[in-house]
Amino acid sequence: MKITLSLIKADIGSIGGHIKPSEKVIQRVKDFVSQSKFVIDSHVFHTGDDIAILLSHTFGPDNPKIHKLAWDAFMEGTKIAKEQGLYGAGQDLLKDSFAGNVRGAGPAVAEMEFEERPAEPFLVFLADKTNPGAYNLFFYLAFADPFYNSGLILSPEIGRGFKFVIVDVKYKRGDRIIELFTPEDIYDIAVLLRETGRYSIEAIFTKEGEQCVSVSTTRLHNIAGTYTGKDDPVAIVRVQKNFPATGEVLAPFKIAPFVDGFMRGAHIGPLMPVKLNSSISYFDGPPIVSCAALCVHNGRFTEMVDVFDHPFWDFVRFKAAQKAIDIREQGFFGNAMLSMEELEYGGIVKRLEKLAPKFKIRKKRK
Repeated sequence: MKITLSLIKADIGSIGGHIKPSEKVIQRVKDFVSQSKFVIDSHVFHTGDDIAILLSHTFGPDNPKIHKLAWDAFMEGTKIAKEQGLYGAGQDLLKDSFAGNVRGAGPAVAEMEFEERPAEPFLVFLADKTNPGAYNLFFYLAFADPFYNSGLILSPEIGRGFKFVIVDVKYKRGDRIIELFTPEDIYDIAVLLRETGRYSIEAIFTKEGEQCVSVSTTRLHNIAGTYTGKDDPVAIVRVQKNFPATGEVLAPFKIAPFVDGFMRGAHIGPLMPVKLNSSISYFDGPPIVSCAALCVHNGRFTEMVDVFDHPFWDFVRFKAAQKAIDIREQGFFGNAMLSMEELEYGGIVKRLEKLAPKFKIRKKRK
């Protein structure tokens, strides 16, 4: 059976600042989505202050009916958020009305269409307080590095390598993408993916053309022209058989690498693997990622398994917390904050503009 998975998320209001959506808002979104007659199945969950809608259907990616369902559900949730006086009500809904697609309107979207295997396990990743490039290292290691993916040397199918589709998220006049292959282009891929503020994995395919990864690549400040919140990317990853095993995809997350985000989206912090439906706390962070494991059969989902709800990840969370404390002790100084290029939409640029006329060229000494 050929199905499409659509994962669409938005920040539409939060309790006490950027902490978590209220139960009433989440329930309103769930109720609205559940009334749909044209999707096969759905799940609604949140990470931090973002609500995500997972849908299965047969209409293919970028379908207006599916996107309008998600848009209308977020609009309904926004009404409740405004009634409750939640902070940032409708924050990620950057357009006045639905125009056929939520891409470019604020919500983050990851979608893929495929022919169901007899057993079809997949992972859903939800990140908060960071940017789309936050997944770069994890998926590079899971799909290209035998230190993390032993299947690259143990499985003939996986060992053939993969195609990476990488998008230049700084380019605003269209989708500027490049397609590179492993293992032959592995160093070129590394050169791009290290620049998480500019290049992001958008999709990964087998060399036979079967998609196994989809990542949202929306940059909110590219749409709004000003800082409106961090991009908070989502991703879908198919696993097992001719794709990496679940454990091979999850293994790199133990690194808790430093990523863009944290308070006001202007700092650097470790990406902490957290349990599903976790809230935001320390310094509007730290950047977090949760993950649900599911199977889908004839378009119907199993219940979700929280893969980071395991004693092993408690140790990783402790390590991430220590890294967060260490870099926050550096305050605004040096690498603790983003570069000026990444802060171009913030107030710090206005301060620099005011200071510019006060600079003088010192006369050369004789």
